[in-house]
Amino acid sequence: MLFTVRKITKKLEKGDCYEGPIVGKLESCRMNSLIETLPVAASDTEVAGPGGISTSFGSAEVVRSALSIAPEVWRQTFAGEARDARYYEVIEATLPEKFDYRYLILRNAETGQTVVQPFFFIAQDLTDGLPKKIQQMVARVQRTFPRFMVMRVLMVGCAVGEGQVACSEPWAVQALHEALHVVARQSRASIIVFKDYPARHREALSLFSDDGYRRVPSMPAAKVDLDYKDFDDYMQRRLGKVFRKNLRRKFRASAEIGHPEMTVCEDVSDIIDQIYPLYKQTLARADFSFEELTPEFLARVGSEMPDKARFFVWRLDGNIIAFNFCLLHDGVLYDMDIGLDYSVALDLHLYFVTWRDVFTWAIQHGVRTYYTAPLNYDPKLHLRLDLAPLDLYVRHTSPLINPMFRMAMSFLQPVRHHPILREFPNAHEL
Repeated sequence: MLFTVRKITKKLEKGDCYEGPIVGKLESCRMNSLIETLPVAASDTEVAGPGGISTSFGSAEVVRSALSIAPEVWRQTFAGEARDARYYEVIEATLPEKFDYRYLILRNAETGQTVVQPFFFIAQDLTDGLPKKIQQMVARVQRTFPRFMVMRVLMVGCAVGEGQVACSEPWAVQALHEALHVVARQSRASIIVFKDYPARHREALSLFSDDGYRRVPSMPAAKVDLDYKDFDDYMQRRLGKVFRKNLRRKFRASAEIGHPEMTVCEDVSDIIDQIYPLYKQTLARADFSFEELTPEFLARVGSEMPDKARFFVWRLDGNIIAFNFCLLHDGVLYDMDIGLDYSVALDLHLYFVTWRDVFTWAIQHGVRTYYTAPLNYDPKLHLRLDLAPLDLYVRHTSPLINPMFRMAMSFLQPVRHHPILREFPNAHEL
C-alpha cells in the first residue's frame, strides 16, 4: 500500500498516544533481498497480443505498459476514482524497479466494452504483519533457504495505494476471474491477491470469495466526517476530556518553540530537493514499508494531477520542516504520505500540529471526509476516527494446496495480531 503513514516512536501516558512515522506493511530491506532470489516475471511465458486469453464473454490480453493501451480506453479507467489512470502512469514511470507491472485488458465480444485491470508481481513474505517472534524464527530459516515462506504473488490492484475494481458489471468480474487463473498459471505465480480493496467492492468481488478465494481483512484505513465548524468544535464534540486536554498541552508546548507556517500547493517540483530528505527521514525510522517512493514520483504526481494533488508544506524560520501529500477527490481528502524533520518534529509535536492544520484547511474548503492510511492506530483511536475496512482476496493457484491455504489465512491475516483494532466502535465491520 502507499502510504507512508505515521509511526510509533514513544508511548505516552494518561490518554496520550504515539507520535512519529509508520510506513506500509513489508520490511523493505528484507523484502528487497528476497525479491532478488525469485525469478523475474516470465515475460516469455506470459500471454500477449489481442485475443491471447479466451473468456466466457470474449477475450483478454496482458500488456506491460499503460502506453500500450488505447488512450480512449485507458483514460476511462478509474475516471471516477481519486487514483485515476494518470496515477498508475506516474507509478509505472517513476517506480520502475520496485514492482513488475502489468495490465489485463478485458473485452466483451457482444457489447464491445473494454476495461483494464492493473496488476503486478512481487515476492511476498507470508509472515509480514505477524508478530516479531514468528518473523524472527522464519528469518533464521531463510538464511539457509531464502525462499522459505516467500512466494511469487500476482497482486491485483495498485502498487501504491488501495485497490480498485475496473468494472463491477457481472461480465467484467467473471471475465477477470477466468483470465487471472490463466495469467497466474502462465506466469508461474503461486498466489493471487486482491490487495487492499475497500469494503464497497465486496458485492462486486463476491464471485471471488464464493469461488476459491478467501476474503480476509487487511489492515484498515481510518476516516472521519468533517461536520464541524472548526477544529475546536471537533475537539469539544468528539474527543474525550483527557485527550482533549492533552492535545491542548501539546499545542501550547509547540507554540512556545515556534509557529510553523503552512502553505498548500499542487506541484512540489521546485522544492523536491527540500522535502524528499524529510520523506527519507520518515522512511528510515519505519519498521515496515511496502514501497519506497522516489523524488520523481512526488514531483510528477503533482504536475500530472494538479486537480487532485495537494501538498501541505510547513516552514519554520524559512526552513521546510514537514510536508503532507494528499489527494482531493469528490469531497474526500486522502492523506497519502508525510515527511518530518526529526531534529524538531518531537519537540514541536509535528504529528498533531500537521494533523490539526490539515483538518482545519479541509473544513474551510468544504471537504466532507478526511481519510487516512492504515497503521498507527493508537492516536487514531484517541482522535476518534472510524475504521475504513480494507480487504484481501487470496487464493493459491494449486487446486490441491488452496483448501489448506485458505484455512491458514485465518491465522496469517495481520488484523488478528493487532488487538487495538477491537477497541474501535466499528471494528465489527472488518
